[in-house]
Amino acid sequence: MIVEQFMSKFNKDIEVISFSTYLGDTRIVDKEAPNHVLTTGVKKKLYMGSTHSNSTMCQRISALAEQLKIQLEVVESPLHAETRNSSLYVHPPLFMNDFSLKAIFEGTDVPVYVYKLFPEGPITMTLIREMRLMWKEMMVILQAFRVPSVNLLQFMVKENYPVRPETLDEGDIEHFEILPDILQEYLLYVRYTAILIDPFSQPDENGHYFDFSAVPFKQVYKNEQDVVQIPRMPSEDYYRTAMIQHIGKMLGIKTPMIDQFLTRYEASCQAYKDMHQDQHLSSQFNTNLFEGDKALVTKFLEINRTLS
Repeated sequence: MIVEQFMSKFNKDIEVISFSTYLGDTRIVDKEAPNHVLTTGVKKKLYMGSTHSNSTMCQRISALAEQLKIQLEVVESPLHAETRNSSLYVHPPLFMNDFSLKAIFEGTDVPVYVYKLFPEGPITMTLIREMRLMWKEMMVILQAFRVPSVNLLQFMVKENYPVRPETLDEGDIEHFEILPDILQEYLLYVRYTAILIDPFSQPDENGHYFDFSAVPFKQVYKNEQDVVQIPRMPSEDYYRTAMIQHIGKMLGIKTPMIDQFLTRYEASCQAYKDMHQDQHLSSQFNTNLFEGDKALVTKFLEINRTLS
């Protein structure tokens, strides 16, 4: 929406293409040797959408993906493609809770990890419940755009990080969207317990599998200019979630869980500013940065509401 509306003042017929996400999850193994990286997971499938139907460019990209043996599905619109990104649904609950925000903005006495269960990480049944609530709110927004819904559990298991077939019943995965709330939460919790380790890795001589969930939280840090910055996660997630909240407002859709995530994050930013007035803080700590992008979203929705 933002790119399409921004570019419309230069060329109303410009083609905008969006992809769902990145292809691989690659990490630096040793900070002392940043040229040594480990790809811990590769997406089974990517989605691509264009503002132009029968896009020649999409056909070319699809042909290239086929040559590279990358499964790429072309969907009806850029918005449709962008909704097939699991981080939209899981990063806000994982990063915008009290446990995680404390680790990011204040630090901890011992390392804590993004994808581990409490107390090693933030994952509790409360976090899972909030994940489900946010997902439900986003499905209402997608329905307003006539974009197909996302089966969250199926998307996690089949297109992101798989689990062993013994862990989750195929019927539960397939029918996840229509199951009772408490069962949905139980299944999501089981999924996260299943990827504490890489269930497909080879155990060592002590029976230990690869510690897949050992992704430490990154804390606020000073860059080379001595400016304090917030890590990409959750700063990028805050931006995306704020845009989703604004879309909901423009459509008249209530998003209480999304609102709560943003309120927590903004409170952490403000608390850090209050406690570190002597530090040079990046613009990330200002929570009203996105008014220009929100205005573009508003204009886009107004124009398309008129046309529809």
